[in-house]
Amino acid sequence: MHIVLVEPAFPKNQREFLRGLLATGASVSAISERQSSALPPELRNGLFAFEQVRSVVDEGAMTIAAQKLQQKRPIDRLEATVESHVMTAAHVREILGIYGTTKRTAWLCRDKPAMKEAARAGAVPCAASGRVQTVDDARQFAKQHGFPLILKPLDGAGAAGTRKVENDAQLVEGLTALGVPNGSAIAIEEFLSGHEGFYDTITIAGRVAIDFATHYYPNVLEAMRTRWISPQIVTTNRINLPDYAALRALGQKVNDALGIWTSATHMEWFYGDKGLKFSEIGCRPPGVGVWDLYCAANEFDIYRAWAEAVVFGKIEQRVSRGLCAGMIALRPDRDGKIRSYEGIETMFREFSPWIIDTHFPETSTPTQGIEAGYMANAWVRMKHPDFDELRRMLDRVGATVKVKAS
Repeated sequence: MHIVLVEPAFPKNQREFLRGLLATGASVSAISERQSSALPPELRNGLFAFEQVRSVVDEGAMTIAAQKLQQKRPIDRLEATVESHVMTAAHVREILGIYGTTKRTAWLCRDKPAMKEAARAGAVPCAASGRVQTVDDARQFAKQHGFPLILKPLDGAGAAGTRKVENDAQLVEGLTALGVPNGSAIAIEEFLSGHEGFYDTITIAGRVAIDFATHYYPNVLEAMRTRWISPQIVTTNRINLPDYAALRALGQKVNDALGIWTSATHMEWFYGDKGLKFSEIGCRPPGVGVWDLYCAANEFDIYRAWAEAVVFGKIEQRVSRGLCAGMIALRPDRDGKIRSYEGIETMFREFSPWIIDTHFPETSTPTQGIEAGYMANAWVRMKHPDFDELRRMLDRVGATVKVKAS
């Protein structure tokens, strides 16, 4: 088979997807915004062919690059694993007749109101939602569903640009910030209270082949807006228990409703007083190094598993479910530059056997805003056989390790 990977050089973890594909023995080519020299020799030398383009979201440039690769050998798969690349890749597939995620599915996984409409048509439970392009439309939605409400860009990834509004004044302010008075369309949703997590899969021919359930502590909006919180992401090894049966069934139902075929998926969900609800899904892997947590927890190579799904239509890798794994983001106490750390020695003394890896930027490094995400500043990743004990250890790290800035 001839597999083309879009942008294998950046961000850095893209190299892992290329490594996985090369390990299958398939002929692998790449299209990148960077020169091939941006790849380490062991990956660069394994490529069948390489094309550089100005931008991997430029549909015309991508089509021409793919045509050049097709002239060397017909393309069986063209794969994109970054959110912003998925739609362009789907367009190129359609133009050139390459099998893979369709333009419709890629669009449904990007345009949130359309996503919810398709989900509801497939009997998937989700929050009330809509598309608004005027302040009056938003006020009408608020009148019907009440506050609080959530405002989102139509195609935002994660919590980027997402706002919670609790009254009319905040509604108008949020709409203005998102450009609605200037004609921009956004998604508006009923606010769901409860616990938030995500459900990730590698899906083959529409059926879930490998899956993972992961929890946020606290929910994302609170985590991305509150400096003193050291937020956690924790994946469980209890997914085979009956407690997760409804979540797994929901994930399959969403795949069916949106036409997801062979792909990595990343699905957000809520569970609260209104039951289990679908939030949104991406037709791509999760961010912030979550796949590395899955590798550590399950003692397998998920990048190779994804590549096997793409190349062979089946996965030889097996998950152990032996461990849970999680990460905790450690925020600087203020914006500025990192001045010092406290508690690192205590953390290693107490938990060294369970630490996967850590990241502590050098002193004098400029801080990043808390809204920049879980890996923006310092972080620690850990594992343990027991979910509750892992949570206790992560809590202890959050209480012990301090990042001082000035």
